[in-house]
Amino acid sequence: MTDPNAHRLWIQEALNLRLAEPGARTLGQRLYETLRDGIQQGQLAPGSALPSSRQLASELGIGRNTVLGAVDRLIAEGFLASRPGAGVFVADWQWGPREHLDVQTTSPVTLSRRGERLLDFTTPPSARHTAFAPGVPALDRFPRERWQRLLRRHQQRAPVDWFDYRNEGGVSALREALCDYLRLSRSVRCQPEQILITQGAQQGFELIARLLADVGDDVWLEEPGYGGAQACFASAGLTLRPVAVDDEGLNVASLPAGTPSPRLIYVTPSHQYPSGTTLSLARRTALLGLAQQHGAWIIEDDYDSEFRYTSAPIASLQGLMDNAPVIYVGTFSKVLYPGLRLGYLVLPPPLVATFQRVNARLHREGQYVTQAALADFIAEGHFSRHVARMRKCYRTRQTALRRALAPAIARGLELSSGHAGMHLVAYLASHELERELLQRGEEAGLRLSPLSGYYLQAPGQPGLVLGYAGATEDEIAHVGRWLSDTWLALV
Repeated sequence: MTDPNAHRLWIQEALNLRLAEPGARTLGQRLYETLRDGIQQGQLAPGSALPSSRQLASELGIGRNTVLGAVDRLIAEGFLASRPGAGVFVADWQWGPREHLDVQTTSPVTLSRRGERLLDFTTPPSARHTAFAPGVPALDRFPRERWQRLLRRHQQRAPVDWFDYRNEGGVSALREALCDYLRLSRSVRCQPEQILITQGAQQGFELIARLLADVGDDVWLEEPGYGGAQACFASAGLTLRPVAVDDEGLNVASLPAGTPSPRLIYVTPSHQYPSGTTLSLARRTALLGLAQQHGAWIIEDDYDSEFRYTSAPIASLQGLMDNAPVIYVGTFSKVLYPGLRLGYLVLPPPLVATFQRVNARLHREGQYVTQAALADFIAEGHFSRHVARMRKCYRTRQTALRRALAPAIARGLELSSGHAGMHLVAYLASHELERELLQRGEEAGLRLSPLSGYYLQAPGQPGLVLGYAGATEDEIAHVGRWLSDTWLALV
């Protein structure tokens, strides 16, 4: 196609089709896309002349400036070329053979082996969490107005250096407030300078894996265990070594003789995820001794220790001894809300400077306004009051779930103790029953979380991890009755 008039007719027809498409794009954007697509697809051949801007504007019934804007953009991008005194021509360029283009645009994307492995730790995204989603707090109970006032306070008075690159581990006021809180409530042994503020626990795991272990090193993890930690250590190229969990928590004695020494040991000692057990004192002290013996670091993930219903919070593993080989990891995603994206590490003094430097290099410190607001939220007592309210709320919501499941419980459905946390585990008799419940949940618009999915080694124990913290009592009653009725129909 070399005739400008033929070009004009094609452009007019193609633009009319583009104008009929829904969307918020301007007329100039649509003309630009029409011309660009025609060039890329070969309808406007290299070297052929375009009609003049006046002629195009007149024939298309649009403003000349609109035409000039689209043409100038295509000239700047190299699709068109302007020849003074001669006009505008389609540039002499090419992708390569057209058949090669077809292969490239239809071939599946090839992921790295690490990327393929990471997919095993993910689930497809959903529009919103459903009632049984584990780890989702009571977002409807968060004091948003008070939180917004604190944010506005610090947005108005933020010093200019908060807008620069930072390398100090976080806002000092937050580190001090956290230090006081952790000493009092969790018996953590620390000074404010040992705390590194991160963008959530996952970033903390990533830093630990990168800085303290090499590719191929062993990391011991609870079995079953937290998929986020599993994914992070897998992405770092570490060898994941599952360690069975029983009624006393992580059972190192279950490992076969000759198991390689660990470089890292990941554990949730206060409230094991997802089983809910607590690591016994005897095993805590033994684990500390084992870590010292092997030169390993223990990663203590204290993800929801505030929510205990039958006793005071369990003291941290880190606080059991001076100079413990423990990195304490905390997050505000469960106690406040996930979108806050703030967590922290309590680091042994020799690691502090290195972790600060690498964190600033890889991730950049930020969110200083939010950190300052959180420091006030803690210092002014809002945090402790919110925790107390949520503890009461979650106890009520767990009771509502047990009440809704009562008919199934009476017929033998076994639930975890529920002494702490934001979820219960329903143990099932078979994997077939687990799969059938998952399928029926999908059909009912519920995404259920299979207990077997928390195991690194198949097949794992069948069951369901039932989050209750993020659902109202009415929602819990509704979905709980559905689960009870469905389970009863299948057993």
